[in-house]
Amino acid sequence: MISIVAKFIVNEGEESNFLTKIDGLIKASQAEEGCIEYLLHKDSQKPLTYCLIEKWKDQEAVDIHNNTPHFTTTVPTLVELAKIEVDVYTAL
Repeated sequence: MISIVAKFIVNEGEESNFLTKIDGLIKASQAEEGCIEYLLHKDSQKPLTYCLIEKWKDQEAVDIHNNTPHFTTTVPTLVELAKIEVDVYTAL
């Protein structure tokens, strides 16, 4: 299993736009065959900080996801709306 943690620090004034854009990505990603979990969390102490926790069956599922239209069109928009850090983990 592959876990991906994507942290977003949303630009001031862009939270509503960010949530709208990422909602479509979440729904489409959750429907993918190799997706185990794809959930957005909000930091309880930092109001513009979000964390997207993804769990995928394997690297092939991640590769397919990274090439889907909903990923390739949404991520460039999110980069404009937030600072993004991504960490990838493999289950032991």
